[in-house]
Amino acid sequence: MLAFAGERTGIGRFCTGLAGALVAGEEVELLGYAVARNARRATGATAGALGIPVRTWPLPARLANSVWARADLPPIEWLTGPVDVVHGTNYVVPPSAHAGRVVTVYDLTAVRYPQLCAPASRQYPRLVRRAVRGGAFVHVLSGFVRDEVLELIGADAARVRVVPAGLAVPSDDATRSPARSGRRERSAPYLLALGAVEPRKDLPTLVKAFAELSRTHGDLELVVAGPDGWGEPAFRAAVEASGVAGRVVRVGYLAEAERQSLLEGALALAYPSVYEGFGFPPLEAMAAGVPVVATSAGAVPEVVGDAAELVAPGDHEAMAAALARVIDDDALRARLVHCGRVRASSFSWESAAASMIDLYGVAARDRRAR
Repeated sequence: MLAFAGERTGIGRFCTGLAGALVAGEEVELLGYAVARNARRATGATAGALGIPVRTWPLPARLANSVWARADLPPIEWLTGPVDVVHGTNYVVPPSAHAGRVVTVYDLTAVRYPQLCAPASRQYPRLVRRAVRGGAFVHVLSGFVRDEVLELIGADAARVRVVPAGLAVPSDDATRSPARSGRRERSAPYLLALGAVEPRKDLPTLVKAFAELSRTHGDLELVVAGPDGWGEPAFRAAVEASGVAGRVVRVGYLAEAERQSLLEGALALAYPSVYEGFGFPPLEAMAAGVPVVATSAGAVPEVVGDAAELVAPGDHEAMAAALARVIDDDALRARLVHCGRVRASSFSWESAAASMIDLYGVAARDRRAR
């Protein structure tokens, strides 16, 4: 399912980046499909820009998922015609008559922390389990999620593949100086948080950390950028109770150029998640030469390696102390910037596309053999 609709967060970035690399490589022929009430309007712009034809079912996704959780009808070929492989890029892979199947699982929050999930997301584990029983291969972005899938879904290890996401890393010529242009868009130095405002991102803990940090760094702002989510009320309550509400700036969802500029101007990126299957924002920050303070949640340590300061999830005092170190210690800051750029450069969409093409071939051959 093409996750191109609406405001793109991590899943949308993965789908767009992978599709772009697959199109550029010309080794596979892509045909997009979308199941949603407004599928044609929602997917048209991005898919069109990539030159990918899209077949649409104007059917509510929740209804389609409910049917596919119980039955192997309708098969995807009713919509697409004959295909070799169908890749469900957002937890749900439709049944097929003859095609191999691959389903991408980003994390298992719905199993580990169902209270942190919106109701619609809680049905994903059931759909993944049914797909696995039906012979689908599982694609994950990290070894952490691979282990979660083996433990909690019961998949065969031979049918679970780790293919990390890629990253469009700026060239050295495009890298900004410490006085990056994005910094000039705000009058005060600022810390940045990127992502949808949802409970899993634990922004209330970051607000507490910022209030603690403000005792010694009173000139800072905290900028929170990303689409609204169902964690908005808790975030607002934390801001109102913080004592520093006037220096917490909520800017909402940003277009790519605005987002990049804001990122390049930050003193540091703060990533306070309680559970992650990958983590795009830390990689994006490292590619931009911005040091990262993150929690050691889920796959985050695997993704960032030695290129970030890590603290325990939910510990606002440790988060505040780590942010202070990154701001005040020039040697630490320089090391994180250098290591971050090196780390980010190891994630490429070309490599991701090559690995996915290999997986598609395995899935297609496996189906033909059955």
